[in-house]
Parts: sequence; C-alpha cells; structure tokens
Amino acid sequence: MRRRVVITGMGTVNPIGHNVDELWDGLMTGKSGIGPVTKFDATTFPAKIAGEVKNFKASDHIDKKSARKMALFTQYGVVSAGQALKQAGLLEEGSFDPFRAGVILGNGIGGFEIVEESIRNLVNKGLSGVSPMTIPKLIINEGAGNIAIEYGLKGPCYIVATACASGTDAIGAAVNSIRNNQADVLITGGTESAITPLAAGGFCKIHALSTKYNETPEKACRPFDKDRDGFILGEGAGILVIEELEHAKKRGANILAEITGYGITCDASHMTAPDPEGAGMARCMQYALEDAGIKAEDVDYINAHGTSTPTNDPIETMAIKSAFGDHAYKLKVSSTKSLTSHLVGAAGGVEAIISVLAIRNNTFPATYNLDCPDEGCDLDYVPNKPVKGKIDTVLSDSLGFGGHNGALIIQRYKD
Repeated sequence: MRRRVVITGMGTVNPIGHNVDELWDGLMTGKSGIGPVTKFDATTFPAKIAGEVKNFKASDHIDKKSARKMALFTQYGVVSAGQALKQAGLLEEGSFDPFRAGVILGNGIGGFEIVEESIRNLVNKGLSGVSPMTIPKLIINEGAGNIAIEYGLKGPCYIVATACASGTDAIGAAVNSIRNNQADVLITGGTESAITPLAAGGFCKIHALSTKYNETPEKACRPFDKDRDGFILGEGAGILVIEELEHAKKRGANILAEITGYGITCDASHMTAPDPEGAGMARCMQYALEDAGIKAEDVDYINAHGTSTPTNDPIETMAIKSAFGDHAYKLKVSSTKSLTSHLVGAAGGVEAIISVLAIRNNTFPATYNLDCPDEGCDLDYVPNKPVKGKIDTVLSDSLGFGGHNGALIIQRYKD
C-alpha cells in the first residue's frame, strides 16, 4: 500500500503577512502586498512596483549571528520553516528521528542581491572587498542547507530549481520521497528574494513586468483581466511540514490536509512562453488527477498560476478546459497573485498553503482586479470577493520559464 502524505505545519513570510493567519486575513480583506519599489532606486525602470516583504527582521526570530550569514531568501525560508515546525509540534528535542527528517526546497534564483553586492565590491575594492561568505550566501542550496542546520534535519536535503514552478515541484518531490520511504518528515515549499536591480532589469528587458500601473500598484496584478500587462515581481517564502500519515498519527499531530497527487511535465516549446496550445499544462493536471486516483469532477477549486501576463492567462485557461472538460465551467478558479504578487520560486509554496486554508475555511479566495475578463478567459475566476462554499479537493498548479509545469492535488483529510 502506498504511504500517505499529510500536512501538519505551515509557515510563511510574504508581502501581505508574516505568518499564515496574516496571509489568510489579507486574502479575505483584499489587502494588496504590491507597492512602490523601495529596495533600490527604480526611477529609470519601466516597472517601478513590486511585492516587497515589509518590516521583516530575521534576528527577531533566529539567532542574530546566524542570520548575518544568510542571504535574504534563506532568512525567509528559515523563519517560515520555524513557524511550520512549531505548528506541527516538532520543535522539541526528540520529537522526530533526525535521519528520517529533511528538507526539499524550491528556489528559482538564489542570492541575487549577494551577487550584485559582491560584484560592486570586487570592482570598487578588488579582492579585499569580497566577503568570505559570498559563495555560502548566494548559492541556492543554502536555503535548504541552513534550514537543515537550524533545526537538526539529517535526512534528504536538496533544492528543486524549476523557475516559477520550483515551490510546487519541491513539494511534489518531497511527497514522492516520503512515498518511497526515504523520510518520514520533510520541510518543503519555496523561498525567494529577487527584488534587485539585475533581476528586475532582466524581467523588464523581456517585457514580462507590468508597467501601466506604477501610480496605482494595488491595481497592477490583474489575472485574466483584459487590461493586464504583466506580472509583479515579489518575494517571500511558503513552507510546509509534510509527514507520512502513520508517523503523524502516532505522535498525535493535528492533520491539516492530505497531498494525494502530483503531476509534472515540460512543454519543450520555448524558454519563456508556454506551449501556445497549453498541452503540457493540461497533461500535467491530468497526471496529478491520475496520481490522486480521482476524476476531474472531484475537484472543487483550482488555485491557478494566473500571472497576469497577456500570454499566460488565456493559455492556462485553455489548459484547464482541456484537462477538465465540461467540469471546467463548474469549478472555481482564482489567482491569489492578484494580492501577493508573483513570488517566483516561493509561489508554489505559498499557494499550497492558500489551498489548505481554502479547504479548512470552506472559502474560495478571490481574483482581485478582475473587472473585465479577457475574451479568452471565460471560467469562474471568483472576481474581487471571496466566496463561501464546501471545498474538499483543490488543484494548485505552477508554470515556469523553460516550459516547466507542476500540479498538486490537496484534499481534505479523511481517516
């Protein structure tokens, strides 16, 4: 019998909240995390807004000396992991076998701010200006490594890097690791901190970011709306504690939900745009349904990738209709990026948390700023206001540059 995988803890730092409760409250009240860029001077940039994490101080949560050795994306991950482990009841010494617990984390970019700072110092000061912590802070595996060090996790520990699908694919990899008896407890999800001149400049040069709403940033992320013009770069972390079911039950854990399915495909089509037919996305969703052993009609809600780009949203809609057939018009779909912005490698982790909260609160989160749907976007996107309703099964999907597609099935736990 296949080992079942359940969620027992969640933690997050993101543009609309520093914990899970603040995240949900923000989604319910329409609190936007998008505003003017303050991390650097964006005066000359066509996109001058972002989803920044405000008032975050890592030393309020973890040892100050340790925090100084971490890039910001690592700090977000370590703090969020601590929240998730606390909720799961796994912070006490002896609460788990350290060799049966590990970290499988998603990250798309790594310590971009460390790269930029180090290059400036090298150019201006020579080798003496380069910190010995440069490499340990900037490489993307340090997010997982520091979480493992901070919380004594000695099992599997690695990074999944599939661009904006990284968080979802990390969770899927972690689910399969537990199913394959490589671990009993895993910290998983995603983390990112890429609001830097180089990252923003690079996205600007490929015309991926919104530029029309610099004066009204809360209106800028408009998934499925005909007036959308690009995504909003964001940052943060979304971390889950997942466990093998019997391990969780034996220790009396509070089970939040169950992950029953995971699908993964590659479009093999274009480096930055999805397959125009949406075939890879559709097949990925179908694989997730098959893995969960359920039918399309069993899904109540899709937390969509929904980036608010002119290209992606109608193709994602096409893929949903291909995968779900007539049921696509009966389920609800929304993009919570309309408030959180696009957290890149952390997006899938935060959206998995939102999917769990939707189930537990029987509430469909809204797609904000959806005032006039695009002609190619004709599903029920829960416009501008959350809706109450019974939710037992959610599909959360993510897409990434390079043609990466990942989808999770998250269900209400039933013993």
